[in-house]
Amino acid sequence: MAAHVMTSLSDTHSAALYERARRRIPGGVNSPVRAMRAIGRDPLFIERAQGAELFDVDGNRYIDYVCSWGPLIHGHGHPAVVEAVVKAAKGGMSFGAPTPGEIALAEEVCGRMETVEMLRTTSSGTEATMTALRLARAATGRTKVLKFAGGYHGHVDGLLAQAGSGLATQALPSSPGVPAAVTADTIVIPWNDREALIEATQAHAGELAAILAEGIPANMGLIPPSEGFMELLRVRADACGALLVLDEVISGFRVARGGAQERTGVAGDLVAMGKIIGGGLPAGAVGGRAELMELLAPAGEVYQAGTLSGNPLAVAAGLATLGLLDEQAYLRLAAITEHLAQGLREAAAAAQRPVQVVSVPGLLTVFFCAQAPVNLADVQGCDLESYGAWCRALLARGVYPPPSQFEAWFPSLAHTPEHIEHTVEAAQAAFRELA
Repeated sequence: MAAHVMTSLSDTHSAALYERARRRIPGGVNSPVRAMRAIGRDPLFIERAQGAELFDVDGNRYIDYVCSWGPLIHGHGHPAVVEAVVKAAKGGMSFGAPTPGEIALAEEVCGRMETVEMLRTTSSGTEATMTALRLARAATGRTKVLKFAGGYHGHVDGLLAQAGSGLATQALPSSPGVPAAVTADTIVIPWNDREALIEATQAHAGELAAILAEGIPANMGLIPPSEGFMELLRVRADACGALLVLDEVISGFRVARGGAQERTGVAGDLVAMGKIIGGGLPAGAVGGRAELMELLAPAGEVYQAGTLSGNPLAVAAGLATLGLLDEQAYLRLAAITEHLAQGLREAAAAAQRPVQVVSVPGLLTVFFCAQAPVNLADVQGCDLESYGAWCRALLARGVYPPPSQFEAWFPSLAHTPEHIEHTVEAAQAAFRELA
């Protein structure tokens, strides 16, 4: 990619489309964070993308660090993924009947996550989490769920309590339209708080169906578990008879071949998946031990269904995406992520801007604060206004960051050294512009 530092951002066509969209689409967008309100501007409308780059309707080019919020680990339009989808589409868009591809996907996932013995596909990560909790409640005969403030597990009514992602961006503790009775069985404690975890699991020992957590939380920005915290989750779940449900919608197949469970060494009883498993098309899945999964209908009595679950196109995209993720791919992704993270740290230091760059392979967040956050309250204390101004300055220089302090960046295998170099140069200029 040739360097092309921009001094202004033309968005005439995006502005016109936004006005048109607001007349027929609530807020003009179909997912709240796309509105870019958290960084103080209107959304950009995208025309096309290739590799690690986006092109908007005004002809502006950006290095993309959203990558569809995680699915596009190989970047946009990877030839092998496109070829797989086209081939599948020619054979039929959807059948409402079993296909060989569904079996192949289940076998691939079970081969990557050792404790996942069976898989049920869904059409989204939200559905996967919802199904996992239904299974946990059926298996334990209990109703309460323990989650962590800042953990976003989809827009399930009972989990929209101190959630992260878009809700954190909007500073909403929950959502209108969610009855108090629905969230009454949800217990929320701070992430990385060992004492709160022990106290809550002791106080509700006979009531908890599940402890629900992201293996590597990335919906309040990237906040990895502190040393020993995941192990404590496993111990406390076992001690109180609850199932440990791990949300790997973001971390699954991104941070390692076997997801966060491989990196932390702590396995869930049930695992929710999404994003990469669909290769850029709508898909999700829930997996776990066979005796739990076989509670699902028609093997058991726990009902779950989906007209487009296991959609042939999504299955083909997911299989092609996973097929490219070998050991060398993860080593490359780790190197790309660290190159970017270290470059951003150096850019901030050169501009004398106190930020924290937190990273794991395939994920990072630039926090505008003096100390690395350990929970949602810390992130809420970040300088959100400066983060927004910095993002606007990055956009003006051809870099497309996540438009919220509460979201992670998604480096991909399509990001080249030239992309990273341009990003770091733009970041340093943007940091200096803030000063």
